[in-house]
Amino acid sequence: MAVYDLQEQEQIDELKAWWKQYRALVLLVVIAASLSVSAVFGWRYYQSRQAFEAGELYSQLQGAAGGDDRKKTQDIAAVLVEQYPRTGYAALAALAAARAAFDSGDAAAATTRLQWVIDNGKDDEMRDAARLRLAAVLFDGKKYDEALKLLETRHADVLSALYADLKGDVLLAQGKIDDARRAYQLALDKSRASSAYRELVRIKLDALGEAK
Repeated sequence: MAVYDLQEQEQIDELKAWWKQYRALVLLVVIAASLSVSAVFGWRYYQSRQAFEAGELYSQLQGAAGGDDRKKTQDIAAVLVEQYPRTGYAALAALAAARAAFDSGDAAAATTRLQWVIDNGKDDEMRDAARLRLAAVLFDGKKYDEALKLLETRHADVLSALYADLKGDVLLAQGKIDDARRAYQLALDKSRASSAYRELVRIKLDALGEAK
């Protein structure tokens, strides 16, 4: 038994010596691991909290937009864009604010909000929609070349009919009848057969007559 006691004592002494030498490192690793876990849970909580608060604000924005309160719509959108830019609600709010600004005759503010979505939007189709709306703002301001540049960028196929239709409008305004006709034809081909929008495109195309 004495031999075993001696061996056990030696092991204890070795463990004590090892702990004395490496305890600081072990404690550092344990603390770092604890902080890492806390950081992960803290970040998740922060993201959830941000999403919840942004959702509440966006709900208020929808109410303001539905009531045609353009100033309130833009004020809430400004908060969402500045304080909750990482949430999906920020881009939606910027699109709503751009619409409110345009309807108020403030093309510059509409342009700023739409450009923000193009630069910061997390969703490809949302960015494509912002480009389309910005092209419409530029078209309204007779900035035809800038509008065409946006309309010629790659975009989601679901928006192809709208892109082609607006491109036709811009080309027609420039007096490029044949090019406008081709754009309207593409819009017609890309639109759903049952949509009322398709008939509007057809009216535009028929108004141009046959190609010469």
